Amino acid sequence: MPLPQSAYIWQRQWTPALIRAMHDSSPLVDGWRVLGAELSARGDWTLVTPHWPSLQTSSHPVTLVVRLSGQLDHFQDNETIARIATLSAQWRQHGLPLDTLEIDHDCATARLPAYVEFLRKLRQKLPSNIALSITALPTWLDSDQLAPLLTIPEQSVLQVHAVLNPMQGLFDAARARAWLNAYARRTRHPWRIALPTYGSRVSWDEQGRVRAIASEQASLTPAGASQELLVTPQSMLDFVTALDRHHPAGLRGIVWFRLPTDDDTRAWSVPSWQAVLARAPLLSNLQVQAQAGSNDDPHGVRDVMLINAGNADAHLPAVVRLDAACPLADGINGYVLQADAQGNYLQRTRDGLLPAWSRRNIGWIRCTQSNPDLHVEH
Repeated sequence: MPLPQSAYIWQRQWTPALIRAMHDSSPLVDGWRVLGAELSARGDWTLVTPHWPSLQTSSHPVTLVVRLSGQLDHFQDNETIARIATLSAQWRQHGLPLDTLEIDHDCATARLPAYVEFLRKLRQKLPSNIALSITALPTWLDSDQLAPLLTIPEQSVLQVHAVLNPMQGLFDAARARAWLNAYARRTRHPWRIALPTYGSRVSWDEQGRVRAIASEQASLTPAGASQELLVTPQSMLDFVTALDRHHPAGLRGIVWFRLPTDDDTRAWSVPSWQAVLARAPLLSNLQVQAQAGSNDDPHGVRDVMLINAGNADAHLPAVVRLDAACPLADGINGYVLQADAQGNYLQRTRDGLLPAWSRRNIGWIRCTQSNPDLHVEH
């Protein structure tokens, strides 16, 4: 039996694609954790206005999430708590099934004593019928402040996806399992685990220190080394299937970060995420085809199209071999033309996934025959 599952809605803009993904995925989840406000390291507040009708008509409970930057030097307790309490009351005035307030604060371990004191004051100001939840980091597991921290909220969510080191990737199943078991020994309240549905492009300096992380949208990458860190739907399906069978004490479910949408370039496709939610088999069907443009070129110019006809997001192939009858070619959209003793080929320049039921133009070829032979190499 699958563990209960909910999803973070972390998007700042409620687009039609987001509303559609929420509606279509609703039968597979039991709740929404919605970003409502963010306090920056400079002390500036950013408020997110959701699409109220979508939340009002949802049959699932709603958790209001307030993110406090992990770089905050001072909480300014009274002012911050007053803002959070006001926001919670405003959301309830919209008639939402709001039953929980969650604080997301990824602070350094040394800042935990101040965080504990802040949460104590916040809990005292919240209505008794609103549960308090927090997100927790694996880096806190060795702190003697974790025990007093976890006595305050009624719930918590352990985040096991993180960029600790670019070479370790975004998610490691064995490491996550160890964190889960250790966390279960530290808390007496119900808790969930946050799992990723996205990829990140990470750049780092010559000393191996992370310089920038792009996880929510495409962005310019700073000069220096960089790498695309991917978490595939299949790897997460394997992990949660095992977790369904054997999970630590107190674990009450999974929270997926974040709800995928059709316009989210770094998250899985919606069909792949829904297949993972349902624990359904993931089947990729990656094909490469040479297709004529809208105006058939008499000189034989064709687009090289990657097509994924399955429900699983597929890794972009490392190489697409071209027919010897296609002496002229070039690559686009992450592929460049190369040649070796076997002939011309299109080589991938950056890792990525081709979403389920989608296609990508990766180049063009000019051939002397109408049906050139193309094939992929992984």
